[in-house]
Amino acid sequence: MKKIISIDDFIKIDLKLGQILEVEKVPDTDKLLKLKVDMGMVLVTVGVGEEQKTEEKKDIRQIVSGIALYFEDIQSLVGKRCMFVENLEPRTIKGLESQGMILAVSTEDGKFSLLTADDSIPVGTSAK
Repeated sequence: MKKIISIDDFIKIDLKLGQILEVEKVPDTDKLLKLKVDMGMVLVTVGVGEEQKTEEKKDIRQIVSGIALYFEDIQSLVGKRCMFVENLEPRTIKGLESQGMILAVSTEDGKFSLLTADDSIPVGTSAK
């Protein structure tokens, strides 16, 4: 039976378009990849006291995902623009902190697809 969640639970999930910048296999695993992902721009506060100011900076995240078996050439992922869960609690996997989750679909017979967006949508755009 499927779990039913309320709309209040669903709206807590932040989905955002990110772009994969780098990818590498996680040592001693068959299916884990470490992704470096550009999640767009974020506002950060720098400085102290009266010198404090707000600046924009790139939000670069490390995401660990078990998708390696679906890609003959993992470097083909570099540049892909995919949907990610942005506000997932960080989790340590094989000693690496994963700061989000990539979204994908798969079938029982092994078909697999990452969830992507049209090229006209800017990196960092949130799903509505």
